[in-house]
Amino acid sequence: MASSQNPARKTVPEEPRPELRVVPPAHSDGDAAGEGLGPKAKTHVRKSSALSKEWVCARGLAIKQLNRCVSLEPKVLQGDNPGAIHDLRVATRRLQQALDLMFPSPRPGEIRKLRKRLKRCRSALSEVRNYDVLLDRVESSLAHKRTARRQARSAIRDYLAARRAARLEKALHKLTTANLSEVYARMKEFLLRGGEAWAASGNAGSHTEEKNLTEGHFHALIGESLKGVWGTLDEQIARSRHKPQAAALHRVRIAAKRLRYLVEILHAFGVSGAPEVLIWLRNLQKHLGHWHDLVVFEEMTVEMVADPRFLRDHLELAMDIERLILKNRRLMMKFEGKYLEAVSDQADLLRAKEWARRIIASPTAALTRA
Repeated sequence: MASSQNPARKTVPEEPRPELRVVPPAHSDGDAAGEGLGPKAKTHVRKSSALSKEWVCARGLAIKQLNRCVSLEPKVLQGDNPGAIHDLRVATRRLQQALDLMFPSPRPGEIRKLRKRLKRCRSALSEVRNYDVLLDRVESSLAHKRTARRQARSAIRDYLAARRAARLEKALHKLTTANLSEVYARMKEFLLRGGEAWAASGNAGSHTEEKNLTEGHFHALIGESLKGVWGTLDEQIARSRHKPQAAALHRVRIAAKRLRYLVEILHAFGVSGAPEVLIWLRNLQKHLGHWHDLVVFEEMTVEMVADPRFLRDHLELAMDIERLILKNRRLMMKFEGKYLEAVSDQADLLRAKEWARRIIASPTAALTRA
């Protein structure tokens, strides 16, 4: 268990752009589908001649993220590595999106159970990640020699560090209980064997006449998945423009993440236009990410100064912190404006819509041209 003492702070890195290009597997000993797998698994992949190359590619991406999750866990359990915590959460999201594409609802029971445990791992670390981002912001401000209200910022840093330490203990207990190593072993086994048997048995949704793994059918699943994920984002953007409240912007932020990770998979398939859509989505996420950090900062600092004991003992300091909250609110409105400006840019939004419409209408054409 990690110590509850304040860890040495490290700069939280921005999320790196993943390596997206995955070469579609050829039926040979050097096939990308078997990369990183054991000899038996490689033989199994080669024998599955009916597999869509995109399904095999998606499975390879899922296994890559699964491997990443289990390799990051020891670093996360140390407790003092904000980058590892962030990277583990991102890896679980990418893995979940690949699973959702490969196993649409109703999903096999094994995948449903393991998927829930992945979400629990990510949720357990959510608050710790928020504290890491806010501590990084505050410490960046304190690094400037002429920082105004230094005492107020130092008090906020100490408050956040103490809250992080307390939350970290609970988060690591939940992560240990979720048993990521067992999730890894069971999910990898299912992906390499059980997934194909499940799809071929006719248990995958209403498509009992076709096999999920054949090329034409999996192309249709790609179109259906994009239709659902894009439709959700499009709807949430429309609502946020009509009524840009915090809840609406938060829903856009979550929907944009889901679409981004699905588009990353399409980029790995070599679908034309995917890189441009990813640039647009990253820009959207950047504005909403900054906005979200400021929302969380306000919530936590308001909670801090609302404590009667703090007000009684540090009245002047509380007044300085309230001034920082007002400054923070002005910045929050600035990022709200940047987001609304981004979704009001009809040229970029319409290009993304047209790209999605084209693939949804004819996924096979989009994928065969890749």
